[in-house]
Amino acid sequence: MTLPTPPKFDPISPPELAAKHAKEEPLFAKLDQLGIAHHTEEHRAVFTVEEGADVKARLPGGHTKNLFLKDKAGSYVLISALGTTEIRLNHLHKRIGTKRLSFGKPEALKALLDVVPGSVTVFSVLNDTDGKVRLILDKALFDHDDVWFHPLRNTASTRVSSADLVRFADGVNHPATLIDFTEDLS
Repeated sequence: MTLPTPPKFDPISPPELAAKHAKEEPLFAKLDQLGIAHHTEEHRAVFTVEEGADVKARLPGGHTKNLFLKDKAGSYVLISALGTTEIRLNHLHKRIGTKRLSFGKPEALKALLDVVPGSVTVFSVLNDTDGKVRLILDKALFDHDDVWFHPLRNTASTRVSSADLVRFADGVNHPATLIDFTEDLS
């Protein structure tokens, strides 16, 4: 099932776009199986929230950042948050019941979620079939009707309804923990 196409998107550059991720079609098939409408737009490679500002300006909805973290005990966490959300890692471990958190190594990211740095996405939990990565969703994502995530590569963005994020997480056996990160700012 696909969402209506937004006004024509003009990719900003590249004459060549990165190859699709080998598991991108299975991702879309899973979204379809779960009854989750989606729409994907191609664009140049985007590695950070700031770097993608011009791309995001053309795509209405909430834009995201995704952090792959590991705690001192060896547990992994994926945080999918609104791009503007401030996340204080030095406080987060207390709220989610882990040891102190730091960024996970690229090798672990590839081994567990089958993506590379710059392509981290909520959708990558589909590849964690052993359930080793805990998923945390920012409550601010649900302030938007639609949200955008990379479809396992950073040369495209896929729009889904924010209401469908929990259905996706449950559908791939990664029930999400919802966190209001603004509570850490007071």
